[in-house]
Amino acid sequence: MAPLAGMLAERGYQVTGSDADVYPPASTLLEKLGVRWKRGFREENLIPAPDLVVIGNAASRGNPEVEFVLDHKVPYRSLPETVREFFLPGHDSLVVAGTHGKTTTTAMLAWIFHSAGRRPDFLVGGVAENFGKSYGLGGGREFIIEGDEYDSAFFDKGPKFLHYRPDDLVITSLEFDHADIYADLAAIELQFRRLVNLVPRRGRIVCWGEGDTVRGVVAKALCTVETYGFGAGNDWVAGDVEYYEEATHFRVASGGVDRGRIRLPMTGRHNVLNSLAAMAIAYGRGIPREAIQEALATFRGVERRMQVRGEVAGVTVVDDFAHHPTAIRATISGARDRWPGRRIWAAFEPRSNTMRRRVFESDLADALATADGAVLGAVNRANLLSNEERLSPERVLDRIRTAGRRAEGFDSADAIADFLAAETRAGDVVLVLSNGSFDGLCEKLITRLGTAVTSKDQAR
Repeated sequence: MAPLAGMLAERGYQVTGSDADVYPPASTLLEKLGVRWKRGFREENLIPAPDLVVIGNAASRGNPEVEFVLDHKVPYRSLPETVREFFLPGHDSLVVAGTHGKTTTTAMLAWIFHSAGRRPDFLVGGVAENFGKSYGLGGGREFIIEGDEYDSAFFDKGPKFLHYRPDDLVITSLEFDHADIYADLAAIELQFRRLVNLVPRRGRIVCWGEGDTVRGVVAKALCTVETYGFGAGNDWVAGDVEYYEEATHFRVASGGVDRGRIRLPMTGRHNVLNSLAAMAIAYGRGIPREAIQEALATFRGVERRMQVRGEVAGVTVVDDFAHHPTAIRATISGARDRWPGRRIWAAFEPRSNTMRRRVFESDLADALATADGAVLGAVNRANLLSNEERLSPERVLDRIRTAGRRAEGFDSADAIADFLAAETRAGDVVLVLSNGSFDGLCEKLITRLGTAVTSKDQAR
């Protein structure tokens, strides 16, 4: 919502807003753009009535501002409706969808097009480090946008991505997620098939070719479909992969043609796949190989994707958005590629609407067990779920211990920081995994580690 407010403000609209609270980087962006916002929801925030109210999907019936809008017939839209109406006309829509990797892939695409001088408009579900923000209005032909499968608003329970009318579509992966709104994987597959059905015959779909669910949803596409992956059966193939602490090198081929060797300043097989998807779209849009290679070599990633927050006493603290078992596995694997031979700790907060539930309990334990040690935080908003529905930290911890790994659980970020500060040693890497702030665990751990170093120095 904050990037959308920024986009509207840059287009010359007077924008105000309300939220329970706003934190950096959203608050910093709004302040920079002069967008005024109110803490808390009250009817008087909408007096005098605006010409249009954009209602985020976190607001529902009973919200005083929602009720005022309905009572007084104030025009309203969802976020994706607003994007479609105000920003997509006159552009080719390049949509990146999928359970994993869509934020990074969208940011990669935006940077490739920008570096090639194509001046794209873009909207990413995270802060793209190369741009320092989540959106750009370059005025070029393409609008590159992350296509979220989550619902649009209380009055539109369909996924956001159905509003974006893709000319080109990327599908990075497809797994069960969002257990609060989807009953099962089949329900999500149905929405992806509907998305595929919106791509015109002249359009193109680029999809991960090594997942049965992805292949299934594109099976009846009426446009060109290109696959990517590590296997030779894909249209775009990555090989000769070499991992270094600060970069990954790999070679790319498509259609039997060598497309060159890529240097990507990121680690992990998942980021190689993200790069393949972005390359395939860029080639199809006429961007030269050299421009793509240069853009990927200078791509700085997205905030909170394997972001090193500090190193104290030889302990590296890494912030990552991973909040699904597959993403957790990928992050831990990427950390091992980047820091081979070092001990990896994974601290996870069950915060998302899916991970608070039991649905992935065993998968979560198995993913965390790929680290050398695991620390589990309290289930976020646990009181809103029944005992039968709620994830059990005790069962998760028991399963990790059965796998032969150390596992501990704590009720607060402060307790986790205290534990890790005492247990870690020089050379360890701590991955802090959450789709929220984890109550500032990264900062708290860095502070505790610094205090421990100071105490040791004073003791000498």
